[in-house]
Amino acid sequence: MSAPRASVLVIDDDAAHAETLGEALERLGYAPLVATSGARGLELLRSEDVDVVLTDLRMAGVDGMAVLEAAGRKGDLEVVMITGHGSVETAVDAMRAGAADYITKPVNLAELEALLGRIVAGLQLRRRNRQLEAQLDERFGFDRIIGQSEPMQRIFRVARQVAPTDVTVLITGESGTGKELVAQALHQNSRRRNGPFVALNCAALPESLLESELFGHEKGSFTGAAARKIGHIEHAQGGTLFLDEVGDMPLVTQVKLLRVLEQREVVRVGGNTPVPVDIRVLAATNQQLLGLVTERRFREDLYFRLKVVSIELPPLRDRRGDIPLLAEVFVRELAQRHGTGVTALAPEVLRVLSEQPWPGNVRELRNVIETLVVTAAGAVVTLADLPEPLRPAAPPAEPLPAAGSADLGQLLAGRSVAEIERLHIRATLELVEGNRARAARMLGIGERTLYRKLKEFGLS
Repeated sequence: MSAPRASVLVIDDDAAHAETLGEALERLGYAPLVATSGARGLELLRSEDVDVVLTDLRMAGVDGMAVLEAAGRKGDLEVVMITGHGSVETAVDAMRAGAADYITKPVNLAELEALLGRIVAGLQLRRRNRQLEAQLDERFGFDRIIGQSEPMQRIFRVARQVAPTDVTVLITGESGTGKELVAQALHQNSRRRNGPFVALNCAALPESLLESELFGHEKGSFTGAAARKIGHIEHAQGGTLFLDEVGDMPLVTQVKLLRVLEQREVVRVGGNTPVPVDIRVLAATNQQLLGLVTERRFREDLYFRLKVVSIELPPLRDRRGDIPLLAEVFVRELAQRHGTGVTALAPEVLRVLSEQPWPGNVRELRNVIETLVVTAAGAVVTLADLPEPLRPAAPPAEPLPAAGSADLGQLLAGRSVAEIERLHIRATLELVEGNRARAARMLGIGERTLYRKLKEFGLS
């Protein structure tokens, strides 16, 4: 079933011009509604669901600014102003008031097509993001874990089953795959959600300090122990203790942890009195614990005590289908955090990102997206914005046959429309010796559109 066509409301008190635009939009694949006065446009705006309003700025009675104000009250739609050259300044004021863009008369259909394509794509992206957020909240409740691939769906199914229980879970996976996020989600969806979530990285501390942090210590138990210290296990009372990189835990500490799991009590370093504890333990590692057991670097009894349920997170290279979704979510989140105007990644950028090996997994992808959001030249990240290591090498320029050459059809056959457009623009630029104004006129597009396409196609 094909997707519904985007609806465009055309408002212009020049009836002939309004009807002409409506017919052109129909040919371009949109669903047009035509109003030949501002008042009629407001009626249609109130009664119909439209995606974009294309309105003349200067009209008798209800003008374009009044239409813009009414559209702002309706919500999720965009407004494009049509203006004469003498009213460009007013059109800019309209953009400050919330219009998406403006286009000058006489309307260039190629420029209008490109403009509407960009605006509708942005609308669809925002709506899809909202739908995905709602689906994730409704289906999983794990709103910070993102993935629609089959490996992630299996993880969601297991996580939904074990989250409400007190079972110990071992979360495995490469660095950067999101092990702590899964642990937090298990806690948030458990009966302990109102209790503390206490995390400890076992690889970040030396053995002596790790025991003190984990089990606590009594005053005077070692040099520098000036007072009693409550450890992470006791701090997690009534909640969840998350042991990250548990494979790096020393053997002596492993023995003491096993006692906590089996006896449900902890003895502080330097103390003798057991303290009862009510905690759930989640553990994570990027190592193969069974191999460490074989090498006698990890206790077998602790391994099986931790691995009551196992969740293995796949590396990003094994769920490439999730990369576009992850990228969209990161763009929205990071653009809002840094206050930038970036709204999306161009399709060719998503294609490049989806082809990368990502040894640092989701964490590395997020870091790259953050760089792009902060440094991109425009609202849409293009290939030109990619850092050099990610930027694809430009293909060697092919010699262009003269118009009418027998080789022209062979050159164009089998190519995508985008490739043909790139060749067309390059050939025109060569013909006018790089004069962009002349090239734009010959191509029948505006200079702003040409400049955008030059960036998109990597042409100079």
